[in-house]
Amino acid sequence: MSQEFAYNAHPRREQIFREVPRGWRKIMLVPHLKTALEGPMAEVERKILENATTIERWFRMEWQEHTPPFYSSVDLRNAGFKIAPVDTNLYPGGFNNLSREMQPLAVQAAQSAVEKYCPEARNLLLIPENHTRNLFYLQNVARLSKILSCTGVNVRLGTLNPEITAPTPFELPDGETITVEPLVRQGERIGLAGFDPCAILLNNDLSSGIPEILKGLSGQVLLPPLHAGWAVRRKSNHFKAYDEVVEKFAAEIGIDPWLVNPYFGVCGQVNFQERDGEECLKANVEMILPRIRAKYQEYGITDEPFVIVKADAGTYGMGIMSVKSPDEVTGLNRKQRNKMSVVKEGLEVSEVIIQEGVHTIEKVGGATAEPVVYMIDRFVVGSFYRVNTLRSITENLNAPGAHFESLGFESAGANPEPEGDPASAHNRFYTYGVIARLAALAASYELEQTVGAVAA
Repeated sequence: MSQEFAYNAHPRREQIFREVPRGWRKIMLVPHLKTALEGPMAEVERKILENATTIERWFRMEWQEHTPPFYSSVDLRNAGFKIAPVDTNLYPGGFNNLSREMQPLAVQAAQSAVEKYCPEARNLLLIPENHTRNLFYLQNVARLSKILSCTGVNVRLGTLNPEITAPTPFELPDGETITVEPLVRQGERIGLAGFDPCAILLNNDLSSGIPEILKGLSGQVLLPPLHAGWAVRRKSNHFKAYDEVVEKFAAEIGIDPWLVNPYFGVCGQVNFQERDGEECLKANVEMILPRIRAKYQEYGITDEPFVIVKADAGTYGMGIMSVKSPDEVTGLNRKQRNKMSVVKEGLEVSEVIIQEGVHTIEKVGGATAEPVVYMIDRFVVGSFYRVNTLRSITENLNAPGAHFESLGFESAGANPEPEGDPASAHNRFYTYGVIARLAALAASYELEQTVGAVAA
């Protein structure tokens, strides 16, 4: 498969988009993406295509009852026989990896989201991670700032980093410059010197805890809410909510929920350095692997099942291992224990999720790949492949050796083509958008269930 993705947009795409009445533009916010894909069309994909009208109405009704996260990204795995999310991030940090041609969709979606929370907003404060040395991450911040600015708000960057005590510019590899400023708290509001925002958007996942400066705000909208950060949030809670969403969805279109949902278990009170919790890990692996094998036998799948053991909180691909036998989680050597014991910000792992592993059939330039779908509000606004030349189809790809390939437009509609080639990129990416929206809906369920988890 080629690593280069052709941009095949309709020559009048932007003109057509402007001519469409605004209310209809939102329907267009599930992009069709241009790339080459390998692997046969799974039965679950056929079922989704056949029921597209039912699915869109079902989502419409669900969004009337539940509020989507301001933004999210979803890591998907396509095994050919099943397609499932394996992680949902509520502080997506890769907007710079999206194709620039996707930006009009992102702006429209962001405008809808901003209007929902702060319709008369003039100022928006964006709080990024403290990674001032990570220029790729700062490029994400710059791209996100541009998207938000196009919605009609003034965007400035405030930081939680105590080392930044004055406005500090950062030059980016593409020649752009962004300026990060220290936060200022006045009473129950935060902002910057001479800048009082209506809304504060966090692009900082609060892995190291919830800072006092963000607590007890009044008269301002904080997005996402504090309980969406990893100080409170747990992946196991998300996938419990996803179970609930998928049960409804599967009943609606008549599919086995397992085809879009990985099994999982959870262990608390784990200490890898002290080897505490190994029996819990082993018991969960012993429980999940036979369930996977039973499904494989039901569907005639000959692949070897595996599970992924990973920290129940946190991102950046840390604290993850692939396991094919219960014995692999006991008696870990020092290197394995060190790898599993800490995650981002050096935080110690004390809870883990044991999740059914999903193979990937996706390849880019011969390397293992998986799609990552980005959403703002309830709309898909772009996607890219995470590609890793050093990892196999059963391993975590968010690891050394990874790079990203953005995906450009194929056309500007949201409608699948059930009468066309079922395995076309046009149809496959409609399916990916459906699964990503299920994960975003699950995140809304999850956040509703954890309201009040943060003390003022």
